[in-house]
Amino acid sequence: MELFVRRALPPVFHHAICQTKQSTSVTAFRRCTGGRTSPTIKTITSAQQHHPGIALASTSPFASSCRRCFHSSSFPSHRRHPLSSLLRAPSATVSKIGTRMSSSPEGQDMMEVLAGNSNQLADDICAAGNNAGKRQKLVMDYLKAADRDGKGVSAEFPDGLDWFNVTEPLTLQGSLRGKVVVLDFFTYCCINCMHILPNLKRLEHLYPIEQGLAVIGVHSAKFRNEKDSNNIRAAVERYEITHPVVNDNVMAMWRKLRVQCWPTLMILGPRANPLFVILGEGNYDDLKLYVGSAIRYYREKGELKTHSLPIDLSHTAGLASHLKFPGKVVCCEAGEEELYAVSDSGNHRILIFEPNGTVRYTIGGKSSGFVDGGFREARFNAPQGVAFRGSNELYVADNENHAIRLIDLRTRTVSTVAGNGVQGNDRTGGKKGREQALSSPWDVAVYSTRDLDMSFHVDESKAPLKDVLLIAIAGIHQIWAIFLEDTIWWKFKKYPAGSCSAIAGSGHEQNRNTSYPHSAAFAQPSGLAINREVKEVYLADSESSAIRKISLTDGKVMAVAGGDRNPLDLFAFGDVDGKGYEAKFQHPLGVAYNAKDGHIYVADTYNHKIKKIDASTNCAATCEFREANGGIKRFSEPAGLCLDRTGQLLFIADTNNHELLVASLPDGTIRPLKLHFPVPEEMDSSSADDRGTVLRSKHAIKLHSGDGKAVAMLRLLFTFTSAGKGTKLTEGAPQRWSLTLPSTDWGCEQTNGMLEDGAQSLTLPITVPQGRAVSANGNPVTIEIDFNLNLCEGDLCFPKQFTVRLDVRQEQDNDDDDDDDDVFFRNNILFEHHTQRQRQQYIDIVLVLVSRWKQPSCRNSAGERWWS
Repeated sequence: MELFVRRALPPVFHHAICQTKQSTSVTAFRRCTGGRTSPTIKTITSAQQHHPGIALASTSPFASSCRRCFHSSSFPSHRRHPLSSLLRAPSATVSKIGTRMSSSPEGQDMMEVLAGNSNQLADDICAAGNNAGKRQKLVMDYLKAADRDGKGVSAEFPDGLDWFNVTEPLTLQGSLRGKVVVLDFFTYCCINCMHILPNLKRLEHLYPIEQGLAVIGVHSAKFRNEKDSNNIRAAVERYEITHPVVNDNVMAMWRKLRVQCWPTLMILGPRANPLFVILGEGNYDDLKLYVGSAIRYYREKGELKTHSLPIDLSHTAGLASHLKFPGKVVCCEAGEEELYAVSDSGNHRILIFEPNGTVRYTIGGKSSGFVDGGFREARFNAPQGVAFRGSNELYVADNENHAIRLIDLRTRTVSTVAGNGVQGNDRTGGKKGREQALSSPWDVAVYSTRDLDMSFHVDESKAPLKDVLLIAIAGIHQIWAIFLEDTIWWKFKKYPAGSCSAIAGSGHEQNRNTSYPHSAAFAQPSGLAINREVKEVYLADSESSAIRKISLTDGKVMAVAGGDRNPLDLFAFGDVDGKGYEAKFQHPLGVAYNAKDGHIYVADTYNHKIKKIDASTNCAATCEFREANGGIKRFSEPAGLCLDRTGQLLFIADTNNHELLVASLPDGTIRPLKLHFPVPEEMDSSSADDRGTVLRSKHAIKLHSGDGKAVAMLRLLFTFTSAGKGTKLTEGAPQRWSLTLPSTDWGCEQTNGMLEDGAQSLTLPITVPQGRAVSANGNPVTIEIDFNLNLCEGDLCFPKQFTVRLDVRQEQDNDDDDDDDDVFFRNNILFEHHTQRQRQQYIDIVLVLVSRWKQPSCRNSAGERWWS
């Protein structure tokens, strides 16, 4: 490959390239920095015509001496380019600390100077080892010099850009002045960009905006689809980003500041003066040290400002579905019952459901975490791939926990079979369980194989099958496997049961096909599908926009459709039907193989389409599905696919539309799949953990008595009404309630049950104890009513669980109450009827049914809310 230099190589690239010895590939540079490159050196390849990359290498003393650098056999040496000798000496553009850093295009390239200074500082910090005092002094000395000589950058956010999580645009010289600003240049498809988000969250927690730190995401798109603000808004919500984000769809800031790769962090002082630049992922310690030191330094100088920013999270307020960014969907092919599983990624849970949409199991909760245990206690973090093993086990790619989890339907428990919740960088593997660190597993698939040894079985059917769990490790661009039994694999290598190892991919981010599995290279593999007949696994290689396959008999990696012949070209995307390389996709995330028709179905995610590839000819074509009204269905970043057992129905996880769809392949029709959540028996418990929302009266209900006769009966009437959006009790579904009384002295004919079908109210006649005080020492007692309801809003059905808590106390008519209580009693009890003959008191409560994303409420006859 021929190259020519466009301009002097920025010194930061010398630092980055040194980390991978003698590597000459663009993606080797990307991986050694944990980032992705953009133009610095041009090549004659089509890829570099889009975004030319760097293909230079060097051997440097820094590479072997600094503990922050790594050498790995996963990065084999390649031929050295003659220009690599240019990198051995310090670049002429490197300025020593204290040299004035110009942000003017006419002067020195600010980014190159800043990168050189940051590189020198990083070297010095490495040399300081664990001497925290010396490290801190180095940074403070650097800051003093940079602050004295540096001026603010001339770049500014252009007018007219779309902003997220704020109510108005921000400017470096306006609302951000007086803040230490971290500019995060990212693109939301990039796994490396995803990896630094937790570090930014940790940093924001340490230094809130009012303490002087502002993190700004500057979205600079790789794919065309990523320039759309609606798609960025969805990504901001999906990744739970809470800091301001701007859609720099013309890459104005990227170009003005000479940014070179994703992700790049640029740290600015309170005058927008450039301080540091950090490339790639895995640099949290440096980031924390730099930002913390800058905040202390400028606070002592009195330049930090404590003003807040107009934060307003751009998250969807009330989705029209119970799902939130569903990722993958799978069909259980074993057992008598046909079950499906979907990763409800945005809600951090797994749902197992029947073909008609009835949810059988809900595993995990709507809050993220990394917890093993029962279905309710277990927690996931943005789970993605799901795969059944038999009818009782479900494996989960717990993406942001960097782990593989096992759901056991027999014991109703979740356990961890690989990974420990911390992102790893191991590209070889071989360990078991939590000892084996992983990096962003995105999909899983179970494959059954016989030992691949030299045995020649007279009857192959008598040779035992061994189960292997294949894993698409997007974070380090490899395919891994967990060998669930002792297995002889490719090249007669033996793997003990439970071991987890890399089986294909070098770890470089490339589109390299070869007969040698560990020399092949992938680019963020995100979807797997097995063709058991020919013993191949198809994979959606998202960053190369290609569909590829691996032979499961010898590990040979081959192209199917999409991408480019040049393994370094990761910009060969588009929307073209065709054969092999002529076909073009845009960041596909999901694949499913249909043995009935011999086609590979593809979730062409960023083209918002479903496509199919003839597995025998590698010809790709777009599928069109029509809705009930005859219109063509429009998807929004679909990411997961699976076939039913007949091969006639295609289940689709339409991620950004927050829904599951079922497409009929014979007639091309498509319909939404409405999930129905019946309330399981165990949810009848009135334990505090099962109740969900608690509605409690602000004041105690007063049981008035007259003529010395106490109230003997308290009748509670609950009436259900809608909040105005058509939310109602689901017809035919169980509507359960249970009553908890203060003590056994209280009574009710029935303390639990179900509403009659079609009923819109519930009356509970409660016997009040006589001959003793209702409460001791004047303190109220509590009556609780738990509701486990099934509601519908349009075509959507969902569960609603809440508890109504009533405090009750006895009072005489001549009791002296304060005015507030009298006002409360008159205004907030819908209907109170007291007769001496019947000695009954009536309390009417209106329960306002609302959508699943809002809390239920109770109101009185005047429509006033009287519950907290």
